[in-house]
Amino acid sequence: MTTSADLRRRHASTWEAAVGHRFVDELGAGTVADPVLARYLAQDALFLDAFVALLGAAVAGADRPGPRMVVARQLGLVAGDEDDYFTRALARLGVVGPAEPLPPTAGFLALMDDARRSADYATAMTVLLVAEWVYLDWAQRLGNAPADWLHAEWIELHRGPAFAAWVAFLRGEVDRVGADEDAFARAVELELAFFDAAYG
Repeated sequence: MTTSADLRRRHASTWEAAVGHRFVDELGAGTVADPVLARYLAQDALFLDAFVALLGAAVAGADRPGPRMVVARQLGLVAGDEDDYFTRALARLGVVGPAEPLPPTAGFLALMDDARRSADYATAMTVLLVAEWVYLDWAQRLGNAPADWLHAEWIELHRGPAFAAWVAFLRGEVDRVGADEDAFARAVELELAFFDAAYG
C-alpha cells in the first residue's frame, strides 16, 4: 500500500465524514442556503493567500526540477481561476470585506503557515495533498452540477481531468518523499470542522 493510501486508511472515519458532509450534499443538489454558502466561501477565501504561499514554499523546496515546474504551474492556476470565482461569488452573496477567521479557519491557516515555515517539502506536500484530495473526493462523488453557476463552478473547480491529475501528482510526491502524519491527521480534522462551521 502506498503512503498516501495508508494515511487515508488510517484516518478514514474523519475523511468520510468530511467528504460525505451535509454541506457537500446540499451543494451538489443546489439547495445549500445562501447564508451558509456565504459563510463558507467568506472563510474559504481567507485561505487563498496562505495557500499560494504554501505552493511557493513547495516550489522552492522541491528536490527535482520536474515536480518544481508542476507546482509552479498550479500556483498560477490558483491565483487566476479560483480567485476570479471568489470575487464573483462573494459579490453575488453580498459579502463585503474579509471575514474574521472562525476557529477551523484559523487552525488551517496556522497549519499551512507552519508547513511553509518548516521549509520541509514533504510536510508542505502533505498539507497540500489533504486540502486538494478531500475536495476532489467529494466533488467526484456528486452527479451533474446544479444549474446555478454559484454552485456548479465551485464543484467543477474541484474535479475533472486536470484537477484529478494534480491530486495524483501530489499523491505521487507524498508516496515518493514521505509524509508528516501528524499534519495529515490535523488537516483532515480541520476539513471536517470547516464544513461544520458553515452552519454556525
